[in-house]
Amino acid sequence: MEAPCQRIVWDVLPAIRAAIAVELVKCGVGQVDAARMLEIAPSAVSQYLSGKRGYRIEFENDVKKSIKGLAKDLKSGKKVDLVKRTCEICRQLREGDEQCGGTSGTASERCGT
Repeated sequence: MEAPCQRIVWDVLPAIRAAIAVELVKCGVGQVDAARMLEIAPSAVSQYLSGKRGYRIEFENDVKKSIKGLAKDLKSGKKVDLVKRTCEICRQLREGDEQCGGTSGTASERCGT
């Protein structure tokens, strides 16, 4: 049996980090700088960009906006509470109708809420 929190740790959070990394690189931030901003290894950013990690969830409009906003704040050098903002995005995802790593059931069932 897979616990909902396990799905979040293994699928949702890596997908959020991957989306933020991709957005940062799209905005002209280098991979090493993106890794530093996200407090992750540069190799993780490389794997996110190549689709080897963090690719299991396709985000929709509101969550994409939040991810782009966080990337913009990080790029601009704004002081960001990365854990808090990531948790807000995760919560937003779980409250919406988006997929949390599953293919059937309600968003609440898929995301463990």
